[in-house]
Amino acid sequence: MNNRIFLDVHVLQTVPPSNLNRDDTGAPKSAVYGGVPRARVSSQAWKRATRAYFSDEHLLDPSELGVRTKKVAELLAARITGLDPAIEGPAALLLGAEVVQAATGSKIEVPKRKADAAKDGEPVPAPESKYLMFLSARQLDGLAALAVEGKADIKAFLKDKEVKARAKKIADTLHSVDIALFGRMVADSADINVDAAVQVAHAISVHRVDNESDYYTAVDDRNTDAEPGAGMIGTVDFNSATLYRYAALGVHQLARNLGEGLRDDEPRTVPVRRAVEAFVHGFVSSLPTGKINTFGHHTLPDVVIVKLRATRPISFVGAFEEPVAALQGSGHLREASDRLAEYIPDVERAYGDEESTLTWVLRVGANTEKLAGLGTQSVNLTKLVESVGQAVTERLEKLA
Repeated sequence: MNNRIFLDVHVLQTVPPSNLNRDDTGAPKSAVYGGVPRARVSSQAWKRATRAYFSDEHLLDPSELGVRTKKVAELLAARITGLDPAIEGPAALLLGAEVVQAATGSKIEVPKRKADAAKDGEPVPAPESKYLMFLSARQLDGLAALAVEGKADIKAFLKDKEVKARAKKIADTLHSVDIALFGRMVADSADINVDAAVQVAHAISVHRVDNESDYYTAVDDRNTDAEPGAGMIGTVDFNSATLYRYAALGVHQLARNLGEGLRDDEPRTVPVRRAVEAFVHGFVSSLPTGKINTFGHHTLPDVVIVKLRATRPISFVGAFEEPVAALQGSGHLREASDRLAEYIPDVERAYGDEESTLTWVLRVGANTEKLAGLGTQSVNLTKLVESVGQAVTERLEKLA
């Protein structure tokens, strides 16, 4: 019996002049596809925006989320002091650093550049990991409790093989939703890596895009009439585009990553459903904030298509290998929607599994009308998210 469940999320979204995701020169990222330059927003940019949306919009409780930071010793020190107020300052930092080292195999020490920069008489900077460490709130709580348990002599305490195994187990269980979704790499201890349940494609424009440049000036408010001219001049690059966005979520992998549940009193399907609904909502609604104060590019998708599959993920980016042309000033959205309305049934006929695939469509405006017949129409995002979550739960229960 096939025990795989995949969720494909397809989005068409138009953004006005903007610079959502910059390259090393400050210009909007780009890519060549179908032989022409396209606007591009990296997968990492949209994954970061999705993670931020979980907390910013209260889609998930802080206890269900993780923290990715080099300052893990400081993070643990605060929890250690919260558990035992008598342990604070350097003592709490030492305990935190030692426990993280035992749990992850990563060296936690004061960065040389910070140590060298510290002036005589100043406090020694806090120790850090050499790379970003991604730990869930519950893992941090567990490690803090372990540190307090061994506070009398933490080094001797952690030399015990059983204790060290406990530390490692704490770091490798009770994963947060964002770790379960997006994965985790621990360079010094590959056995506690987490395989991502989500794959996010780089968003690309459905049409050719050439970057433009805005020349701007800023006036010095204190200048007099005798001091004409700008106080500052500069340029900022931008573009505008109708983007095709795609993500694939392996629900079966998500369920494995999350384990039995975020709480002991709930069935296995509950946290999975909560994570799936948060991801769909967050991925659809989130927006990278690069240069947002300059451009105010606050848009929402024109089209969202979600497919629940038992076969394998399928992107529909091939519909736009031939770039969409804006004919007679009509824009790109209508043609892009028409392309998808023709392409998706063709792909499903050739490669899909009609009996095991469910489809939902959320769309806005007359330009997307041809997509209406592709699946169950949702009146709003809330209804779409609820329907997808319910369907995922039913699939999981059948596999149990």
